[in-house]
Amino acid sequence: MAEEDIYTKDGTIDFRSNPAVKKETGTWKACPYILGNECCERLAYYGINTNLVNYLKFQLNQRNVVAINNVTNWSGTCYVTPLLGAFLADAYLGRYWTIAGFSIIYVFGMTLLTLSASAHGLKPLCDGQNVCYPTGLQTAVFFVGLYLIALGTGGIKPCVSSFGADQFDDSDETERKSKSSFFNWFYFSINIGALLASSVLVWVQPTNQKPGGSPLTRICQVIVASLRKFQVEVPADKCLLYETADSESAVTGSRKLDHTKHLSFFDKAAVETHIDAIKGSVDSWRLCTVTQVEELKSIIRLLPIWATGIVFSAVYSQMGTLFVLQGNTMDLHITGSFQIPSASLSLFDTISVIFWVPIYDRLIVPFARKFTGHKSGFTQLQRIAIGLVISIFAMLVAGTLELLRLRMVREHNYYELKHIPMSIFWQVPQYFIIGCAEVFTFIGQLEFFYEQAPDAMRSLCSALSLTTAALGNYLSTLACQRCYRCEH
Repeated sequence: MAEEDIYTKDGTIDFRSNPAVKKETGTWKACPYILGNECCERLAYYGINTNLVNYLKFQLNQRNVVAINNVTNWSGTCYVTPLLGAFLADAYLGRYWTIAGFSIIYVFGMTLLTLSASAHGLKPLCDGQNVCYPTGLQTAVFFVGLYLIALGTGGIKPCVSSFGADQFDDSDETERKSKSSFFNWFYFSINIGALLASSVLVWVQPTNQKPGGSPLTRICQVIVASLRKFQVEVPADKCLLYETADSESAVTGSRKLDHTKHLSFFDKAAVETHIDAIKGSVDSWRLCTVTQVEELKSIIRLLPIWATGIVFSAVYSQMGTLFVLQGNTMDLHITGSFQIPSASLSLFDTISVIFWVPIYDRLIVPFARKFTGHKSGFTQLQRIAIGLVISIFAMLVAGTLELLRLRMVREHNYYELKHIPMSIFWQVPQYFIIGCAEVFTFIGQLEFFYEQAPDAMRSLCSALSLTTAALGNYLSTLACQRCYRCEH
C-alpha cells in the first residue's frame, strides 16, 4: 500500500488501512449503560463544580482570588489524573475494570465531601451574620474528599468515551458511521444528567480491546532506540524496517500501522543493525517495530490540535469562576421576593448543549454534507475550528456585559450596593454561546483524538485530550493571580 493511501481527505491518518478480522461488538445495545455511567459521573462533577467557588468563599471564608484559584486548580487536577487512569487501562487493567475500580474511589470521595458539608463537627460553624469559621481539620477533610473525586475522575473520564467507541467496528461501514454519531450522543448524555441504575457497569460486557502493556514504555523505547542509532541511515526501501511477521502487531488485539514518511528520524528505531542480528532475541530498547514507531508519530501529530484546546478550556473554565462572581453582583430576583443563586445560570450552558446536539446531528450534518461531501458534514478539525470561533463571540459578549456593569456602577455610584439593578439574566447569552461552542469543539476534539489514536493507545489519547482542560484551568489560575498582583 502506498504511503499516501493511508491519509484521508482532511490530512488525518486512516488506521483502517490494515483492518483486523471483524470483531464482535456491543454496538448501540451496550451504549445506554456506558452513556449512563458517564452521565452519573458528570452529574456529580458539575453538581460540585458549579457552586464550588461560592462554597469556598462563604462556607470556608476564602477570598475571591483564593477561591477562584482553588476551583481552577481542582478542575485542572480532574483533567490531569486521566493520564494515570489511561496508563492503567491501556497497560494493565483494561477500560472496564479501570472504570469500575475508580468509580469506587469516586463514590468514597463524594461521601466524604457530603459529610464535610453536612455532618456536625465537620461542617464549619457560622455566626448570625453568616460569616463562617472553618477549622483546619474541617478544611482538610473537605479538600481530601474533593481530591479523591479528582482521582476517581481520572479513571473514569479517559476510558468511558473510548470504551463506548470500541463498541463499533471500524471494518464495518454501518458501525463506523454509528460511531461518529455516538460521540454526539455521548456529549449529549453528559449534559442531560439523568441517573440510570446504580449497577450499570455490571451489565456491560468485558472490553473488546485488551490491555497491551504500557504505551508510555513503548514510546520511551522508540525515543531511546532512535537516539542510540542517530548515526544509522534509514534504508530507502521501507520494507526493510523491522516489523513482526504476525498479522497483528506485537500488542495483542491491535492492528499494525503502515509506515509514514513524516518524522523520519524515529524510523531509525526500526532499522536492524548487525548488533541486533548478533544478539538473536530482540531488545526493545534497541530495536522497535514500525507499528511502535508510528504510535509515537501519531501522538506527536496530535500535539498541535491538543494545544488549541487549551485556549478553549480557559474560556470554558470562566463559567465556574468569574461568571459566577460577576453574577453575584447583579440582581438575582426572578420575582419580587424570589432569588436564584448566581451559579444556577450554568443551567443555560447545559440547556444550550442539549439544544444544539440534536440540531447538529440531525440538521447541520445533513445540510453541511450536501456541500462538503464529508460523511460527518465537517471534518473533525473543521468542527473544532468552528467551535473556537464561536467561543470568541462568547467572551466578547461576556466582556461587553462587564463593561456595561462597571459603567453603571460608576455612573450611579453603586459601589456600596451588594446587587446592582441589572438583571442576572443578561448573562444568559454568554452561557448559551459557550454551550454552542462546546458542541463543536469538545465533541470534535473527543472524536478526533479517538480516531487518530492507535488501537493500544486510545485511553492514553483520550486522556491527552482531557489535559487541555487541565492546562486551561491552570492557565486561568495564572491569569487570575497576575491580575490580582496588578490590582495590589
